[in-house]
Amino acid sequence: MTGHIVEREPEAEEAADTGTAGAVRPRPQSLMLAFLGRFVLGRDLRVFSGSFIDVFARLGVSEQAVRSTLSRMAQRGMLDRRRSGRRVYFGLTPRAVDVLTDGDQRIWDAGVVNLDEDGMWTLLSFSLPESWQRQRHDLRTRLSWAGFGPLRSGLWIAPTVVDTTAFVDELGLTDHVHVFHARLGAPTQAAQLVNEAYDVDDLAEGYRRFLDRWDTDDPAPEAPDDLARLLLLTSEWMRLIRTDPRLPLAYLPDPWPAVPAQELVFDLHRRYGEAATRIVEEVVDTLPAD
Repeated sequence: MTGHIVEREPEAEEAADTGTAGAVRPRPQSLMLAFLGRFVLGRDLRVFSGSFIDVFARLGVSEQAVRSTLSRMAQRGMLDRRRSGRRVYFGLTPRAVDVLTDGDQRIWDAGVVNLDEDGMWTLLSFSLPESWQRQRHDLRTRLSWAGFGPLRSGLWIAPTVVDTTAFVDELGLTDHVHVFHARLGAPTQAAQLVNEAYDVDDLAEGYRRFLDRWDTDDPAPEAPDDLARLLLLTSEWMRLIRTDPRLPLAYLPDPWPAVPAQELVFDLHRRYGEAATRIVEEVVDTLPAD
């Protein structure tokens, strides 16, 4: 099972702290999502709250932070809390399964390297009342996740064909949005539009920092074992995925650092996976989901 999550909800934690030597300290929720995606998704089980505390202690996350994260995720409808005797166990809700599965597809099936060169673009324009700040924020969040970038005020573009029907309907904005699929015409250049709508340099720098940290003989030296390394790797990769619109490789500078970064993630995931699974089986208390 290679399930991982890329949390697409507006309220998700997006930030991570950068420590010494470029090390990234993911937020507790990011680590939680990585754990749930890798070890709970698709397994019909619940995990003892104390097991979460034991697992994340090896990453320097306090018991209070773990309990707070579990509580917040339960309140948001991502986790279902059940008591068995004196112990509390947490399982995935249908909403969590949907989000985790979507993230799994984004990381392991679609990936960050887009070889699409059919030349079709998607344009989405919207006009919302000034007072609809929350709706505007939610729409922009979904557009970013779907690979759009802002070209003008109220006009977002994506250099691929994107089906926006589901999230536009979900947000209740069908009457306020117009969507077009089109090809570019002269004198417009694809690379020019990409650089106008996206911060390509910043995106590339993120992948370079990731490679500097993980493409070494001893990546994540602060991690005590392969379970900790796997959770750190996944959390940091998720952080990049959330900001990557999957631009076609043909429109990006060559060499594009996402290519070796993605290969590295797949290799390290295989390297850490077996030992990490063994540790989880030894230290994590679970019950079958009901």
